[in-house]
Amino acid sequence: MEQGRCTAIVLAAGQGKRMHSKIQKQFLEIGGKPVLYYSLHCFQESPLIRDIILVTGEEMISYCEQEIVKKYGFSKVRKVTAGGKERYDSVYAGLLCCQDTDYVYIHDGARPFITEEMVQRGYEAVKRNNACVMGMPSKDTVKLADSSGYVKETPDRKIVWNIQTPQIFSYDLIRGAYESIRKKDMTGVTDDAMVVEQETGTKILLVEGSYQNIKITTPEDLAIAEAFLRY
Repeated sequence: MEQGRCTAIVLAAGQGKRMHSKIQKQFLEIGGKPVLYYSLHCFQESPLIRDIILVTGEEMISYCEQEIVKKYGFSKVRKVTAGGKERYDSVYAGLLCCQDTDYVYIHDGARPFITEEMVQRGYEAVKRNNACVMGMPSKDTVKLADSSGYVKETPDRKIVWNIQTPQIFSYDLIRGAYESIRKKDMTGVTDDAMVVEQETGTKILLVEGSYQNIKITTPEDLAIAEAFLRY
C-alpha cells in the first residue's frame, strides 16, 4: 500500500512570556543547539515526513532561514512563513502553505523531544482515524473547580490525559475545520483537536506520546530538558 504524503507544520511563533527571557523559548539553547532544532531534526530524518512548514514571527523569518534551516541543513523545510497573533492563526497560516499532502503533523517547536517512534505511531493512528493527538495518561489527580474556586469534581485519573503535540490529521479534514471555525468566535480554542471536534464532530483518537515530550515554557523546563539530553 502506498504511503500517504505527510507534511509537518512546526510552530515557532510563540512569545514565551513565562520564560522571563528576551530570547523566545524556541530559540534558547539546550545541549548547544536551539530548542527548535530538535523537532526539526526529527522530522528531517523521518522517512514518513515529506516536507516541513516552519511558522514563526514575521521578524524572525530571516533568522530562521539562515541560522536554523540553512545552518543545520534542514532541506525538507519548504517554507518559512509568518504566524499570527494567536496559535490558531499560526496553524492556519501553516495549513495555507501545504501543497499536495494527505496528512499534517502540527507540532510545537518548543517540544524538542519528539521521536521517530512517535511519528510512526501517529501515522498508523491517523491512517485509521483521520484525527489523533499525542498525549500521556495523567500522573496526577486532577480536580475540576467551580466558579468560586471550590472542588466541583474529581475525575477518575485513568481517563485523564495530558495532551501534547504533534496533533495529526488528514489534511482535508483539518483545513476544512479551520475554514469553518474562522468565521465564528474562536475564544477558548486552545488546540487543533478542539477545532476538528467542534466543526466536524470527528472523534479524536488518543495516541501515546512520551512523558519526556515536554513543552519548554519556564526556566525550570530548560534544566529538565538538559537532563533529558544527558540520558
